[in-house]
Amino acid sequence: MKQHTALIAGASGLVGGECLRRLLASAAYSTVTIVTRRPLGDVAGHPKVREIVIDFARLDSVKAELRADHVFCALGTTIRKAGSQAKFRQVDFDYPRRLAELTLRNGAKHFSLVSALGASSKSGVFYSRVKGELEDALRAMGWPSLCLLRPSVIAGERRESRPLERLSGMLLRCGPSTYRPVAAGSIAAAMIATARQQAAGVTILESREIPRAAG
Repeated sequence: MKQHTALIAGASGLVGGECLRRLLASAAYSTVTIVTRRPLGDVAGHPKVREIVIDFARLDSVKAELRADHVFCALGTTIRKAGSQAKFRQVDFDYPRRLAELTLRNGAKHFSLVSALGASSKSGVFYSRVKGELEDALRAMGWPSLCLLRPSVIAGERRESRPLERLSGMLLRCGPSTYRPVAAGSIAAAMIATARQQAAGVTILESREIPRAAG
């Protein structure tokens, strides 16, 4: 079996944590580089792990280290947590875009992004517009293989409290399949499955399609 190298940003979050766990357990990946603001103590000493602790605003200072075959980006915050729309945009647009630029320049072949349901640069909703603008920016880079996942509410146990997201998930469970919550594990599995397939061009997985892609 040909082994790949992976790089993950957002590993301290719900989807990123699931993705990290699966990458470490997979024989298909020899090395997993984690880009994180704070050390992740629970994987310290793992033979596959290479940890880069850095403020994402300073990614250029470690650009030579941002090398992998497959890049998994699960960075994201909320406007409430970020404190302003400008700070939200920095985390959800500026950081992922720069990570994509640097890793592509270093020879990465596949980029996988956790976007959001309704992402569109033409949206009248700020959150959805930022997500859509990031998708557009990634497309314009000309990645050999790009996967954009658009989950609705993400189901799972977060380290941080997001009561509105939890309430939305409860209300949407009985709704149309397009809006039903998607398990973080399913999103992570779909990210890895599509990375290994490395389909040429752009693959978009809408929320209802993610569980099927996860296998």
